[in-house]
Amino acid sequence: MSSFSMETHPEALRRERILSSKLYFNVPESKVSIIYSSAYDISFMGIEKLHPFDSTKWRRVCKFLVSDGFLEEKSIVEPLEASNSDLLVVHSLNYLNSLKSSATVARITEVPPVAFFPNFLVQQKVLSPFRKQVGGTILAAKLAVERGWAINVGGGFHHCTAERGGGFCAFADISLCIHFAFLRLSISRVMIIDLDAHQGNGHETDLGDDSRVYILDMYNPEIYPYDYSARRFIDQKVEVMSGTSTDEYLRKLDKALEVAFRNFQPEMVVYNAGTDILDGDPLGLLKISPDGITSRDEKVFRVAREREVPVVMLTSGGYMKSNARVIADSIENLSRQGLIKTQLDSAST
Repeated sequence: MSSFSMETHPEALRRERILSSKLYFNVPESKVSIIYSSAYDISFMGIEKLHPFDSTKWRRVCKFLVSDGFLEEKSIVEPLEASNSDLLVVHSLNYLNSLKSSATVARITEVPPVAFFPNFLVQQKVLSPFRKQVGGTILAAKLAVERGWAINVGGGFHHCTAERGGGFCAFADISLCIHFAFLRLSISRVMIIDLDAHQGNGHETDLGDDSRVYILDMYNPEIYPYDYSARRFIDQKVEVMSGTSTDEYLRKLDKALEVAFRNFQPEMVVYNAGTDILDGDPLGLLKISPDGITSRDEKVFRVAREREVPVVMLTSGGYMKSNARVIADSIENLSRQGLIKTQLDSAST
């Protein structure tokens, strides 16, 4: 197909970009389905501490899993960084060009001093880690289809749309992951289960009118992003008000999962597992215990795995230092319950 005809047919160009991408690669059996890179972590002369998000959370999750004996460092999968061509599968060139303004990135990351740094530094120290996590989310779908599950210890940038970033989300990794899966994995029905405390307005805006995608979003409507326009795209909306307790939350989740899987039969689940629902989180404002998060994650994995539906888990939001320990504990529970396998057989090593 000529470049001219592809330029005049956006879907053909999207297809070409997906098929030529290097983000899907064969992962050896010596690796488990946990994806992480040290390049995920954001360190930018200390100014990252001006945002409540723990930008070393991802590293600390893996450190706990290794030190607790649930994971070998050498068995972790390192993804490739998403290129501009990869990002253009969903994002417009105008949006990507807007990120060449440090002021735009400062607004997206909610760290005003970023605006005063040269953009080449912002690209290297802020946007490159995000691109690497996007690569992890996209690869996770391939691994999940091959092995039944995958966890990207990062990603879940559910506030970013094709045309606008925000809420510490610069790239629409969930939308990208699903478009890659449609074409490269021959997936035709995807369920997004978004259990971050905040509404997932990014993927809702991008995918809400796509009949191949079913969105279950359980969120606090009293906090950011207040995106009433995107809410109309949610197939199953479960609102949990500030102060919601663990028991009430888990009861609502049980009912929501039952309804979702009765109404829609997915071929893949993308699970946005934000831990900002944790009691004490300054932004989520819910009161879910650490054990409640462990139960929540187990419920989602169990309902998917019992139906033999591949599940991709993303760690998304969470704004306390304790989040990393809570995430690691939950992953360890999934392993103990036999829902995932974080240790290889000796024959595979």
